[in-house]
Amino acid sequence: MAETGMARKTLTPDQLAVQLLQLGVKPGGVLVVHSSFSSVGPVTGGPEGLIEALRAALGQAGTLVMPSMSDDDEQPFDRRRTPCRGMGIVAETFWQLPGVLRSDSPHAFAAIGPSAHAITQGHPVEVPHGPDSPIGRAYDLDAQVLLLGVGHDANTTVHLAEYLASVRYRLRKYATVLHDAQPIRVWYGEIDHCCAQFSLMDAWLDAKGLQLHGPVGHAQAQLMQARDVVATALAHLRENETVFLHPARACIECDAARASLP
Repeated sequence: MAETGMARKTLTPDQLAVQLLQLGVKPGGVLVVHSSFSSVGPVTGGPEGLIEALRAALGQAGTLVMPSMSDDDEQPFDRRRTPCRGMGIVAETFWQLPGVLRSDSPHAFAAIGPSAHAITQGHPVEVPHGPDSPIGRAYDLDAQVLLLGVGHDANTTVHLAEYLASVRYRLRKYATVLHDAQPIRVWYGEIDHCCAQFSLMDAWLDAKGLQLHGPVGHAQAQLMQARDVVATALAHLRENETVFLHPARACIECDAARASLP
């Protein structure tokens, strides 16, 4: 919703909180947010102002969750220091705020609120986005998913659906962690591809009225239930295991995933 030919109006956290509630964010609930601040802003207070708005919409009984994954598989992950710049400035700001908890995994998520400890505790490196992960626990708590100026290619909950569908494509990857103060590589099979085909979720969810659309700041936002994301994706994955992969020779990353099929 960016204006053309003129400077964007700076919005306040209070204005954004009203928009979030109008969109359908549930006070007292769990909200998983994927965001692009450049699409939303400018906001009074910058990224912290957007976080303030999200927390205000949720209220004290709500829990805010954001991705907080490491940018570097070579460097040992330290939840107190390792940046997540690839997740955007809002996510990078969020994990460093007082009171925010962060899971102890290179595939980390960060959270604040009553359910933050339950969501971020004990995150296995080998299963980045399975049921026993922050995104799986948010799903169990009937979380909403908010895409704020980004598309479903950023929606980690779709990876949970792939895991639950037992898709067989896996790429051998590693992450570096500290064990007894020494860096070690942990190898695992990751469900991985370019994720661009996650855009199929838009039509599938919209067809069933399971996705809400509306403005938040200068961005178009999409809001949905995590359980609806998983149920919808599962239905299509069970018909076609490779529905989220590009056709052969159309994408290097998807070709690698397809080649890993037994």
